[in-house]
Amino acid sequence: MKGAWIVLAAAALTLVGRSALGQAKVEVFEVDYDNPQLAPAQWTMVLHPDGSGHFQSLGSGSPSDASDIKTPSVDRDIRVSPEFAAQLFATAHRHKFFNMNCESHLKVAFQGWKTFTYTGPAGKGSCRFNYSKDKEIEALGDSLVAVESTIMEGARLEILLKHDRLGLDSEMEYLVEAAKDGRAQQICVISGILKQLAGDPEVLDRVRERADMLLEKAKT
Repeated sequence: MKGAWIVLAAAALTLVGRSALGQAKVEVFEVDYDNPQLAPAQWTMVLHPDGSGHFQSLGSGSPSDASDIKTPSVDRDIRVSPEFAAQLFATAHRHKFFNMNCESHLKVAFQGWKTFTYTGPAGKGSCRFNYSKDKEIEALGDSLVAVESTIMEGARLEILLKHDRLGLDSEMEYLVEAAKDGRAQQICVISGILKQLAGDPEVLDRVRERADMLLEKAKT
């Protein structure tokens, strides 16, 4: 009888754990980006409050095509830092879940259409903009574009590792500089390929050193 109670208690705890996990992902933030002047021209990023999410972009060519090294198609799960996710969802709450007009309608350079969509137990909303006069909305858009840049760089590194190891040197040099000036953010989303490069004795020493440097940055 005692054993049966233990089994029931364990089952109850499992259900509670699953319920808590489900509740943690009730809130969903999605950004859809569209700019025909860039490659990729379209991408979507879905994020949850715990930092987990998914990214999908449209590329072109095939892995053997040199152009594909620049614009690979990406479809994978990702994870941003909890701090970044918290900031993102806090912004959504402060801005009425994006039930607002985000677009400034000012005559500014085209930066790409960004559509923010929030769904959660407290409400839902969506807004689309090229440039927003709201500094927090505009800054969030810039940050998400920088996260996309990091993800795409990671995908390029994976292809270069398979098809052009010497090309890793210049690509890693660019990524280090982009991480310094903010063009690439949330380096943690590509920690997998960076760890692979850092431990690969067949790539250049500079590549391994830069991978180690970026992995340290991802911890901060």
